[in-house]
Amino acid sequence: MSHHRSVVFSIVICLFICVAAFAQQKKAAEQPYVPQDHRPGLFFREDFKGPPAGLHIAPMTQEFITNPNLELKLYGAGKMLQIDHSDLPKDDPNFVWTGLAESNWGMALRDKTNYIDLTGLAKIRWRTEQTGFHALRPMVKLADGTWLVGEYAEGWTPDWHEGEFWPAWIRWRKLNIDKVIEAPTGTHYQNGIWEEHPDLSRVDEIGVTDLMAGSGRGEGGWCRIDWIEVYGNPVKRDSGATR
Repeated sequence: MSHHRSVVFSIVICLFICVAAFAQQKKAAEQPYVPQDHRPGLFFREDFKGPPAGLHIAPMTQEFITNPNLELKLYGAGKMLQIDHSDLPKDDPNFVWTGLAESNWGMALRDKTNYIDLTGLAKIRWRTEQTGFHALRPMVKLADGTWLVGEYAEGWTPDWHEGEFWPAWIRWRKLNIDKVIEAPTGTHYQNGIWEEHPDLSRVDEIGVTDLMAGSGRGEGGWCRIDWIEVYGNPVKRDSGATR
């Protein structure tokens, strides 16, 4: 009899545990999904190294990338970009300078092992300074090779300025990466000029451009980029991912 009671007690306990677990799952399923409770963390930050000792400016190359997981990609007149550091003002950082680019340029960063998911509340932050009519814009390469340039732009500021935006919440246009210009997308009456619902769940490269040439040395028209932060969820690259 004692053994029978023990078996019954064990069955009751198991049933209680199952009912409690089901109730918890049901409660969790009924909870609304709040995007702000699931903000993605920092995927990467790039600060850029300064030019070699004795120089205040040098051509921008991979050696000036501080993050070992990132590859530098330069497009159009991107090879004319410079890494710069000025003695005045005293707090001037190391920065990428676009003044010597003789035509449209693009600069992008590629994580070696992961795509990045830029959907939802993923965001990009940067510290920049622009002069003249130059406006710095984001550009991205999707996993299928499509290039896009964003509507969001940072224009003229009298000093360094920190900005941020959410890629999934801005509009994008196709980009001809060879010339770093807007790509033809048909007539406005056919499909509009904007890319409808681009798939930002697997972004291969993240970069910047102002779709303009620099004006040379002096107070003309150019962009400066101090640092870039990207917040999003990593997505493991396919073994056969294209570069």
